[in-house]
Parts: sequence; C-alpha cells; structure tokens
Amino acid sequence: MIPLEGLRDSFEGIIPSIIATADADGMPNISYLSHVHYVDEGHVALSDQFFSKTAANVARNGLATVMVVDGYSGQQHMLDLAFERSETEGETFERMAIHLEILESRMSGIMKLRAVDIYRVEDCRAVPAANPLVEPEPLFLPDLMGKVARLTARMSDCSDPETLLDATLEGLGELFGYHNSMVLVPDGERGGLTTIGSRGYDQFGFGAEVPAGRGIIGLAAERRRNVRITDLSRGLRYIKAVQAMAGVEDATPIPLPALEKPLSQIALPLVARGRLVGVLFSEATERFTFRHRDEEALIVIAAHLATALSFLSEERERAETNGREKAEAPADEAASAPADRRIAVRFYPRDGSLFIDDDYLIRGVPGRLLLHFLQDYARTGKRDFLNREIRRDRRLQLPDFKDNLETRLILLRRRLEEKAGPITLERADRGRLRLTLAGRPEIEVVEE
Repeated sequence: MIPLEGLRDSFEGIIPSIIATADADGMPNISYLSHVHYVDEGHVALSDQFFSKTAANVARNGLATVMVVDGYSGQQHMLDLAFERSETEGETFERMAIHLEILESRMSGIMKLRAVDIYRVEDCRAVPAANPLVEPEPLFLPDLMGKVARLTARMSDCSDPETLLDATLEGLGELFGYHNSMVLVPDGERGGLTTIGSRGYDQFGFGAEVPAGRGIIGLAAERRRNVRITDLSRGLRYIKAVQAMAGVEDATPIPLPALEKPLSQIALPLVARGRLVGVLFSEATERFTFRHRDEEALIVIAAHLATALSFLSEERERAETNGREKAEAPADEAASAPADRRIAVRFYPRDGSLFIDDDYLIRGVPGRLLLHFLQDYARTGKRDFLNREIRRDRRLQLPDFKDNLETRLILLRRRLEEKAGPITLERADRGRLRLTLAGRPEIEVVEE
C-alpha cells in the first residue's frame, strides 16, 4: 500500500474527490466530496455532508472507495475505506469545521459541519496517468529545520519585543520566501486583534484591526488553532471578505494589509503558557506556498515567538519594577517648533479614538496613552516618560493594561511614525519614551 504521508497534497481539497458506494443489490452510486482529510498514516476523515444514497450505502456495509487528486501534480489515487466511527468534537472535527468556515460563506449556515466520519484505509493505490501534469516529487522532501534553527537563533539574540518582531518578519522573507507576513496582538478591550508589525505590503497597517472569529486570522485566534489554506481560488466569497476588511470595498479607519488576490494563506496562534499573545499570519499569490512541511516549520517559529514575546515583556516589566531603569528623566530640551504652529488633537473617550489635525490616528489603549502624554506636556511641558511611571499612574485606569503596555507602546510609536505627522514618540533609552512635537497641541475631548 502506498503511504498516505506521501499524498498530503491530495488532501487539500483543491480538486474535489469522488466517493463510490454500493447498495444491497450491488448497484453502485457515485458522488462528489469537497474534501478528504488526512488523519494519520492509516486513517482519513470525510465530512458528514453526503447525499442520502451515499449515507445509506455506507450505513449498510461501512465500505467506500474514494479517489483523491493531487492539486499540485494531478496524480490520482484510489483509497479503499472501512468506516470506524463518527466524531462531533475533537481535533479532527475542529480542523475540518474551521476549513469549511473559511472556504464557504459563514453567513449562510448551509455548509455547517454536523460530524466527521473516520475511515480506516484498507488500501491505497495509484491511478496511472497517460500524460502527467508535472514530474512527481520525491516521496520525502527536504525538511526546513535548518532554516528554522537559523531564524530562531536570530530571535533568541533579540533583547526587546520590537526588535524580536522585526527579526521574525524579516527572517520569514529572507530564509523561507514568505514575503507577505504580519503579527497581530489581542486588543484587550474589544476582543479582536490589532496589527503591530508587517512586511511585504504597500502599507504597514499598524493599528489595523481584525474582529475575533472573522476570516483566517480571527478564526486562528478564536479557536487557538493553526489555519492553512493551500489554494483559495475556490473561495471567491472569502477573498472578497478579505478585500472588504482590507478597505478595497469598504472604507476602514486603518486598512488591514492584504494582497489583492492571495491564493495561499496561513495563520498560527501565538500561545504562551495558555495565554493568547498574538497571531502570526502569512500569505502569497501562488498556490501551494504553505504546504505541510511549511506549517510544521512555522509551528516551531510561532511557539518560539510567543514564548519570547511573553518573556521579554515580563523581563522589561521586572526591570522597571525593580528600578533598574534610570530613576528620573533628564531635563527636557527646549522645543524647537514654532510656537504659532497649532496641532489639533481630538479625543473620544467612548472608544479611545484619537485624531490629529482631523486625521484619524489610533483608538483604544494606544489612543488613551497618547492623550495622557499630550495632556502632561500641555500642563507641565513634560516630554520624557518612564514605563515605570506609566504603569503606576492611576489616572489611566486602563483595562488589562499591565499585560499590554509594551505592545501598545510599540503600536503607538509605529503608528505615529507611519503617519509622519507633527507628533512622534521615540525610545530615548531603556524604559524611557520621548515625546516630540512640531507645534503646540490643542486638545479637545469630545463626550458622546
């Protein structure tokens, strides 16, 4: 029997499979399957979405024959199957349910997964092709662990979360060829995710938001499971949803970075000690960019990134709490900006939205942080702020603030830098931020 491990590209659902069964009189029945899922070396799973005739035949004798097609090479294989059990929960069920939600419309509910049927593979044999599409690949491809080792070594050398994010995204492009990637972190207030770093897009999209459960990124975060799509050409409705999220069809405050026509996507939850700290996402315009060995490599990288992000943030907090940063900020330098330059700052307490010169900047925790800095500057002229002081300032009263300070400050600084406006926030040294203004802020708090 041909090992199923060598047929992994046949279980991506790119080309529909065919299932054949027979009734009590031996009359054959043939229908299409959207997807046959690999479970392990001796089992596959089929979604419980059969036509009634197929279901009745399987219930009678528990036997079926399935033909799967490799979407990359066009190779065909026949699997002789024997029914073992149905599952309505667990790893296999969740993986198939997520895949179905991505490729089908989540709004209709028509394709909602009811159960998965687990079959034992009795035999697997090739169907000879007269004219193969491409030369078959070797059964076992070279692994990617050498590249994983090099990237994780770079990540281990990073001493702060911001450098770690940059090293990770740059390494994914340089070493693996994953040139369009981003990292998102939990919002904390609205339950979604916020983009904190990206590479390979026309716009960085710092501060772009993804609601929990929406699209491949939101599902990966909500379910805390890897989501990988090898060929999105069958999911036109999903692509349109992604484009809408990216601002192609709907104006959003900060567009999510996105390729116009992605064909491969993968999202991996970043989980450290049971806590979601973010999502690592990558996409490409080519099919089969993220295959099973790519997913295995990215699982290791995502785990390393999650642990390192959590550790560095906690290490920074400990240093600030123990007073290992400078106790006092240096005297502020005199502002060089003309006094008559007015910077209009408008803030909405309801959701923390902040506008500069009528241009939307950011909302949520980062918006409240910047308002705090600007108000202190307007009142006392203060421009240098210590992380330790920010953590202890009771005026902020921000939910889940302690865990999110480091990433929120990174997001705020990057968003200000991306906008290239009259306000910037720089890292003066370890644990210290410096506010720079090209004018005089006039703050308006709009109560709604």
